[in-house]
Amino acid sequence: MPLSGLALILPWEFSPVVLATVVIVVTLYARGASRAAGPIARSRHLMFYLGILLIYCALQTSWDYYASHMFFVHRLQHFVLHDVGPALLAASAPAGELMRGLPRWMGRHTATMAVRLRPVARVIFDPWTATALYVASLIVWIWPSVHFDVMLSNGLYRLMNWSVVVGDLPFWWLVLDPRPYPLARVRGGYRLLMLFIVMLPMMLAGAILSLSRQDWYTVYDICGRFAPVSALTDQHLGGLIIWIPGNVLLGVVALVVLRRILCQDRAAVSHIERQELRPD
Repeated sequence: MPLSGLALILPWEFSPVVLATVVIVVTLYARGASRAAGPIARSRHLMFYLGILLIYCALQTSWDYYASHMFFVHRLQHFVLHDVGPALLAASAPAGELMRGLPRWMGRHTATMAVRLRPVARVIFDPWTATALYVASLIVWIWPSVHFDVMLSNGLYRLMNWSVVVGDLPFWWLVLDPRPYPLARVRGGYRLLMLFIVMLPMMLAGAILSLSRQDWYTVYDICGRFAPVSALTDQHLGGLIIWIPGNVLLGVVALVVLRRILCQDRAAVSHIERQELRPD
């Protein structure tokens, strides 16, 4: 049934794991930021906290209730979990702040842990692996037969929501890394290629769902739609959300990446010119 007032922002199904994760990450970031040697841009703070807030709202408020009773609301939820939230977190480049926020006794073991986890990180943060994870986290969970089972299982539903956040962070982390290559893992041109590659399946999936004359998601007839919207209209709206906002975001990120490439190239040329003009 429709909810109103305070119930809209309270957890629909309280998850101590989500709350604990958010509290720990925010605490580490705030501690690390307070220990920074210099000032941190407000835009970075804004992107980090907004990303965390959006992910929390998508997982813990009544948004989650409505997402389980209408396909297009579910796609809005995953637009945040799959794209907007992880992209904002990656764009805020919070790694340094999170590391500085660790307790000192834990910080002493960080180097050892990093060495042990390096082989795993090398696989996860490989650009091809990260791109494949991004595409898979979209296509697998909207596959009609898989989606049917997921929406009727609390365990699978939680796995789906967590996987789209965790599985997509490596992609956005690589694409939006503000550092130039080779400090960053991926060259600028390859970042644009990664964005182009994921655009294609997103456009195709969105077009199929928004133009199809067959209802692929009968599970929402079982769950019960909260608004008087036909099954096909619900599916078409969900397809359009995948197709248009998803690709618009990717296009905006591509422009950001292109601007960074040009700025970094310009800075590199200026540095070379200064070196050449320096007297021996």
